[in-house]
Amino acid sequence: MTKATARKGASADPAAEDRAPASGTRTGSPSGRHDLLTRLRGLAPSLVPSKRRVAACILRDPATVAAQTITELARAAQTSETTVLRLCHELGLQGYRDLRVALATESGREQERADGKRTVGGDIGRDDDLDAIIDTITYHDRQAIADTARILDRAAMAEAVRLTSAARRIDIVGVGASAVIALDLQQKLHRIGLIAYAWHDTHAALTAAALLGPDDVAIGVSHTGATLDTVDAIGEAAARGAHTIALTSAPHSPLAGVADVLLTTAGRETTFRSGATASRIAALSVVDVLFAAVAQRNYDRAISALEITRRAVVSRRADIDEGPWEEDRT
Repeated sequence: MTKATARKGASADPAAEDRAPASGTRTGSPSGRHDLLTRLRGLAPSLVPSKRRVAACILRDPATVAAQTITELARAAQTSETTVLRLCHELGLQGYRDLRVALATESGREQERADGKRTVGGDIGRDDDLDAIIDTITYHDRQAIADTARILDRAAMAEAVRLTSAARRIDIVGVGASAVIALDLQQKLHRIGLIAYAWHDTHAALTAAALLGPDDVAIGVSHTGATLDTVDAIGEAAARGAHTIALTSAPHSPLAGVADVLLTTAGRETTFRSGATASRIAALSVVDVLFAAVAQRNYDRAISALEITRRAVVSRRADIDEGPWEEDRT
């Protein structure tokens, strides 16, 4: 995908929206009929508006949609039955009946995961008390990790581990909230002796990417997969022959389109936390898996490097047994 393609907007022709082809499959793309709601959450941002409205109806109340006819769902989403069917096909389903069966199954499964404490898809309400807010936030954070573990493509992760382990240099690009994830991965890889850099400035990321080559790896981190700073930097790295990896919750996003390997996360958003902690926790869990698997490939060297770096900073920690607060301890 070129930079021009990445910036291209949706068609101004409403009919063309429904004629838009489904995105093709690629290495690391989620597939199959399991975890339909998780995949739909990741797919929704890249859908044309008409399909996005159908997805919104499904995600808002999957149990209700499971009991609706295709006509009722199309009417609720202000679109056509044909659009609903096209979304079914994009999700790998043969038809609307399969969608209803999958939603009924998935709704029951998510209700069980909620332990009966919160309504599936529950959000923070105007009158919720503090206990309800705590339950909602921690439930969404737990589910972000659990959903990510289920949809994470093992073959894609194995390839990411292989490429990262063998790289001469690893550049990690993430801006905004994703910069935290990029920095975390850079610090982890650096501690086991790998040459890694994290970039959150667009100019710095682009100039660094321009110097990469076939022996290098560039990793782009973006929850939406649509952040042009990250997309362009990874695209530049790819143009220079570097191997590229995308870490995103949107498998059909511009970032996924320019990457060789796709690592897909699952993030749940709430009223006040669009693209916030739940998505970062999901991405950080993938970063931890990538780091641990890379370290394991050269186990002895990694353990030695971790011990050496630990000793280098241990003197910077306060000794609580000798601190001025010791006399206050009982």
